[in-house]
Parts: sequence; C-alpha cells; structure tokens
Amino acid sequence: MLKLHMLSSEVRWFVTLAEEEQVTAAAAELGVAQPTLSRRLAALEERMGVALFDRHGRRLRLNEHGRTLFEHARRALDELAAAESRIAEATSASEGTVRLDFLHSLGTWLVPALIREFRVDAPRVSFGLHQDASGRLVERVLAGHSDVAVVSPRPRSEGVDWLLLDHQRLALAVPAGHRLANRADIDLADAAGEPFIAMHAEAGMRRLLDEAAARAGFTPEIVFESSELATATGLVSAGLGVALVPVREATPEPPGVAVVPVRGAEATREVGMVWARGRSLTAPARRFRDFVAGRA
Repeated sequence: MLKLHMLSSEVRWFVTLAEEEQVTAAAAELGVAQPTLSRRLAALEERMGVALFDRHGRRLRLNEHGRTLFEHARRALDELAAAESRIAEATSASEGTVRLDFLHSLGTWLVPALIREFRVDAPRVSFGLHQDASGRLVERVLAGHSDVAVVSPRPRSEGVDWLLLDHQRLALAVPAGHRLANRADIDLADAAGEPFIAMHAEAGMRRLLDEAAARAGFTPEIVFESSELATATGLVSAGLGVALVPVREATPEPPGVAVVPVRGAEATREVGMVWARGRSLTAPARRFRDFVAGRA
C-alpha cells in the first residue's frame, strides 16, 4: 500500500498543478513549498524533453504535450485508487462482498444454508448472488464475473478448481398412475420410448440425462426443455412426460408425481463449488470457500 501511495503522489502533484494552473495555488493544495513544486516541474519537463505548460505570467496552461500527459496521469490516478480499494478489500476477510453464483435448484436449500451458517461468524460479509445454468455459471467464474459458483455436475473445464459438496441420487419423475410409478427402483432403460421433460442444453441435468440415456442405450425423446427442475416436475404432474431429477429436489413430490430412484452407481449427481484456477480470491471469498470446505 505504501508503494502505491508513493507512486500516486508522484502523479498527483502534476494533476493538481494542471487543474490549478498556478504553482502557488497547487503548492498550497498539495502542502509543499512553492520552490519544491517548481523544481519538480522543471525536472519533469527536462526528463520529458518538452515543455508541458505555456506560461502566461503566473498562470500555467497545458500545451499539447501537457494535455497528453494529463489525460494519462488522470487515468493512472483512477486506476491506482481502484487498485488500493481492491487490495484493501482483499486483505479484509471480515467485511466485503462474496460474488456467489448457483443453480436455481440449489437456491431453496443448500445455498441459503451455506450463507446462513457462514454469516454467524462473518456477519459483515455481504453476498452478490446470481442464478443460471451450470455451463453459464462456469463461464462467469472463468471470466471473473463471480468469485465462486455452486454447480452440478463437475465441470469438464480444466480452468476451475472443484470442491465436492454432495452426492445426490437420481430418480425418474413420472405421472401418478404411470406404468413405472409403483416400482421400488428402475433401470433408466425402462423409460426408453417415453417423452421426456428435459433441462436446456446448458444445464448440468441435461448433460446427466444425455449421458445416462446413452449408457442405457437410447436417445430420449425431448418434448419440452425447461430452465428449472420445479417446472419440469410440474409438467410431469400434468402428464406431459417423464423427467430425470435429483431425489433431493423432487422431495416432497408435487401432487400427481411419483419419483422412482434409478438403479446403478452412476445414477448420482455431484454437487460442488468451483473457482478459477490460478486466480487469487478476495479475502472474503477465500474465507467463504474455506468455510464451505470445512463443512463439506
């Protein structure tokens, strides 16, 4: 922080002089002696090899070269101020903001529980929240738009680190009275030929459906693509098709829906947290990530 302050002061005196247009007024504003400021200006112009001001008595007016330097110096001060702010936030784990992204389906139980428990020990930390499909959440983390994201399944991207939080068993949601409704469990192949209510292509559950159906030897007939699991099970209750869902999100079942677990060790959904590999987290985000890791 001290080095940044020293660097910004070297730029600030020139910006102040350019804005005041008078050595006496600028020196008073900066709290330095007038001869000192005059020597700094002379040294700067000598180093630049050009005059930066046109002199009109005691008045100073930026010339073409001075305006160019002023434009960049003003921008440099703004950038230095932003850097100081970010460093200050990063070094304080007790306050600041965690930019947290998560799946819609995790917003009813897991994410609220994580935030509620974390804020017992860190009440001054706030959260910037965003919901979307798993693929887009990973893109936001990689682009730096969020600090961490709770997603499912584990992303294929090598640009993020992964913290496993939960395994959820998968089930087939079917309309009440369906031929599979009273089974204790099923093979997904038993649903071949059924119309499927599926998630959009960017969603993690869509990837799990496609992979599970491929292992079962069929391609699902998609009759509707939804952005939320709750909508999918709601449409199942209307008799429009069946849907692959995590057991957790289907409990309790909507009226008119039966949830039948799918057999097999691979019939699970991994839920976890991701953050950009190789990018430093702010202190609040790092504290939240470590808290979640200790809870997992």
